[in-house]
This record gives sequence, structure tokens and C-alpha cells, in this order.
Amino acid sequence: MRTEDLIGALAMDLAPSRLRFRRLFAGALLCGALVAGALFLALLGPRPDIAQAAASLRFLLKFAVTLGLLAAVVGLLLRVAAPGREAGAWALAPFAAPVVLAMAAAAEFALSRGDEWRGLLFGDNAVFCLMLIPLLALGPLAFLLYALRRGAPARPGLAGALAGLAAGALAAALYAAHCVNDSPLFVAAWYSLAIGFVTLLGFALGSRLLRW
Repeated sequence: MRTEDLIGALAMDLAPSRLRFRRLFAGALLCGALVAGALFLALLGPRPDIAQAAASLRFLLKFAVTLGLLAAVVGLLLRVAAPGREAGAWALAPFAAPVVLAMAAAAEFALSRGDEWRGLLFGDNAVFCLMLIPLLALGPLAFLLYALRRGAPARPGLAGALAGLAAGALAAALYAAHCVNDSPLFVAAWYSLAIGFVTLLGFALGSRLLRW
């Protein structure tokens, strides 16, 4: 058999496997979202004024950033979950949401008067944010790591970190519906710290659990 024929045969064998993994990954993401959503409703629930808040661009920005980050990381994760796949342009996709958030935070800081920025930055429940986002992310992270074990990623630490980043973004999107602090300064500081913690946790777990 010629080399080209062998490569073609291997590619045909990989196609059904990749399709099965994508289905497993989608199921894991859905299950993780359901677990996190149930925990969110049991512990927190949406803020009382959510209908009025939905008319605010700052409130909507929280979801644009967190859900945009989630979509970008999921796209990248599907490409690093199996050996032999190139990340391509998806490697840059997760940077888009943080850049948008940083620009919004910088604009709010520039427009704030006197010490007003301090109240915007610290809000009234920063510690609550740091605890609840990682808690809500545990379920999605567990399901994503379970799916990734079936994908044999070539870089387990990176795959685990991306799983943590995705889980953190999902949890942050849920928490955003409860959080009354809509300031981009608050979101950039405390949401980022909470998501960063889950990302580090994912890296640590992925380095151990996703080895071949």
C-alpha cells in the first residue's frame, strides 16, 4: 500500500471517531450546564430586578463576554482534544472576549469621577463572586474532563486548562444573572480571578487525568 493510500485510510478511520467524540463532548457540556444551572437555581437564582437590568448595556456585556469566551474556548478545545489537529485561528479566539472587557473597563475608569472607580471596582460582593463562580464550575469541569479522557489530547495540561476556562466562563455567565454589580471594572477584576482559579484547577487535574 502506498503512503498516500495509508494516510487516506487512517483519515477515514478517524472521521467516525471524531464524530463520536464531538457527540460525547456536546453531551458532557450539556450535562455540565444542567448541573451548574440546577445548583445556581438552588443557591442563588436570578437577581430580583433582572427584567429592568436587561435594558442596560453593562448588564448585557457580562453575558456577551462570558458566553463569547465560552464559545471560543469550546471551539479551540475541540481542536486540541485529539492528537494531530491544528488549532489554527481558533488559538486566538479566546482572546477576543477579554480584549472587549478590558476596553470597556478602561473606558469606565476613564469616565469615572474622583474615587467613584473604587466603588465600581470592589462592588459589594466581590468575595461572594470569588467563591460562587468556582463552585458553579465544578460540575461542568468534571464532565468536560470525563469527555476529554476519551479524546486523548496531546497536551493534557493545556486541554485541562481549557476545560477549566470553559467551565469558568459557563459558571460566570450563570452567576452574572444573579450579580448586581454590572460594572466592567468589577467584572474584569473579580470574574477574571474566579475564572482564572478554575483554569488553574483544570490545568492541575488535566495534567494528571488526561495523560495517555
